[in-house]
Amino acid sequence: MISYVEIRAFAHATEDVDKVVQAVKNLLPQQASEELVFKKTSLKGHHGNPIVLVETKIQGKTMIKAFVERLSSGLGTLDREFLSRNFEQHVRKGSLYLRFDKQSAFMGELRFGSADPLHLRVGFKTGKKEEMMKILRELGVLS
Repeated sequence: MISYVEIRAFAHATEDVDKVVQAVKNLLPQQASEELVFKKTSLKGHHGNPIVLVETKIQGKTMIKAFVERLSSGLGTLDREFLSRNFEQHVRKGSLYLRFDKQSAFMGELRFGSADPLHLRVGFKTGKKEEMMKILRELGVLS
């Protein structure tokens, strides 16, 4: 059903990279957050300011299942309804794209956000939107 989950976030010069990594880990089930490797790439912003790109990828049936369970249990009713209503806007070429509020994630809460978010790409084995919606409904991610 789901092939992988890619997560990436930017740690700006004013942010602690370790706190950004912790925010990403808080999106994950405990097992995954302990086992995953986080790649950190140094970049430069538009004005030469330092930025660190933090990336990780979840693969394997057990890890993906645990992540989807965390996502399903952590999303609030309003976010589930929002995603259900706006599903088409979050899907492209067999992938579901989600953005979570970085500050909320750091506090252990899953909330959608668009200002300086944590980016998730959920890759499906199917490219059909209807099948993706059905899978996510069955898994409890959509209302």
